[in-house]
Amino acid sequence: MKEFAWPTIDSKHIVVYSKQMLDLENQIFSQGMPQESLMEKVGIQMSKWFLKRKSLLKKGVVVLIGPGHNGGDGAVIAKELFLKGYLVKLWCPFPLKKTLTTNYVNYLTSIGVKKLIEPPNPEDKHLWIDAIFGNNQRRKVDKELIELFIKKFGNKSGKIVSIDIPTGLCPNSGKPFSKNAVKANFTLVVGLNKIGLLQDTALPYVGKLYQIDIGISKNQLCKVESSILKITYQDYKTLNLPLLPKNSSKYERGRTLLIAGSEKYPGASHLAIKGAVSSGAGFVSAILPELVAKSIWQVEPEVVVAGRLNSDSYGNSILFDALKNIDLSSYDSIVIGPGIGLNKEDWEKSTEYLLDLKALLILDADALNRISISNLRSKFFLERNSETWITPHYKEFRRLFPTIGGSNRVELAKKAAREFNISILLKGANSVIANNEKAWQLFGTDAETARAGLGDLLSGFIGGCSAIELSCFGGFIKTESFAKYVFLHSFAASNCKKGSNASLIGDKLSKLVRKTKARLMS
Repeated sequence: MKEFAWPTIDSKHIVVYSKQMLDLENQIFSQGMPQESLMEKVGIQMSKWFLKRKSLLKKGVVVLIGPGHNGGDGAVIAKELFLKGYLVKLWCPFPLKKTLTTNYVNYLTSIGVKKLIEPPNPEDKHLWIDAIFGNNQRRKVDKELIELFIKKFGNKSGKIVSIDIPTGLCPNSGKPFSKNAVKANFTLVVGLNKIGLLQDTALPYVGKLYQIDIGISKNQLCKVESSILKITYQDYKTLNLPLLPKNSSKYERGRTLLIAGSEKYPGASHLAIKGAVSSGAGFVSAILPELVAKSIWQVEPEVVVAGRLNSDSYGNSILFDALKNIDLSSYDSIVIGPGIGLNKEDWEKSTEYLLDLKALLILDADALNRISISNLRSKFFLERNSETWITPHYKEFRRLFPTIGGSNRVELAKKAAREFNISILLKGANSVIANNEKAWQLFGTDAETARAGLGDLLSGFIGGCSAIELSCFGGFIKTESFAKYVFLHSFAASNCKKGSNASLIGDKLSKLVRKTKARLMS
């Protein structure tokens, strides 16, 4: 297990591949736990989840049982619910293969649980429990079975709960094996987080995730070879930020430079500046298009305008003229990209100032798009000798790294980080932050906060926060801090009760940073 300082390494945070979970289960069996005992334990834990939600059960339950041990888990659930007095039926769409599952099903029929001969009617209002294949599925499922579930889901006639993994969904990629997979209202995750369930591609299928604790010991967890942790808003309570000495001057409290905006996109620079100011950095400076530079004092008077960006005939900003006239060595972090527009020739000329830059370089939006059409392309990162952080969304990532492959976005981010010696935020509904060794998967974010301008706000916020930390720790910073800043930005967006536009979220970010540091000082 890789060392992480945040969040806590436990069963709620560790993310694994399908085989890793199977290996862990085999390890548990090798230590003396009988398979039937674990199956009983898992089934009973899930039954408790159902019994706390009796509204799901009142119209009756159909448990769809698969041929393996996932089907056995479903049979235990069926037993527990039947013994509590609920109407329970079984349907086995495939011949049973595992002895334990067969024995449970035989027991259920012996105590009066009805076993259906024909497929259940998707028009009925019964709850369907999908216990067909689970974590061990490797290939596509019969089209007719998936269509039966899709019809049930579309009719909204009773809910669907999948056990561990919705049938037809790859537990590693989060993509359907074929054109479609079961669409569940809820998925009960057994044991540890499966990486596929956390991917953006899985969102239409998994519904709301609930993790079922099966009692994995700390000793067993330590043997899990995972370098990925899930982070959710619950992790705010353990998050910490650097606390600077009370007697430090503004120049010792983080110096960040923002190069943002253009005639075409002046608003991007405003939002990046707002993000940097909300971080609490001691000295925020910016190189801005003339239009913004003349007026920024009216909205952010504390920002120092270090230079002005000229424009090409298309309204894109020209960086080279400004870079050659400024001392870049005086900053802890430099942010380039929000709203600067595309200009390949200008980027080629500007590169000489960026490759030898000692400060943390944070590249966003159009800076990444400029790199993707430049002569060096992604080799630009290899030519840099100092820390580089990038913040692409998926399409920007693909333009930068067209040859990098992976079954999911965590793999993509980690491979690119390893190959090009950078830290990456791969943006999405469930964003990934990764370096060459570790990854953090943000999960459970607020879909309502996917708004224009939030990326500009985030890049400025990252610039300010990183500058503070670099000044605090003598120029050293970890990718874990990158993950914290992204998390705080998302958390602020979700908790901004006044609205979800970037400006309001910037105000919320400022308050959240102060609140977090006050908590740490108390």
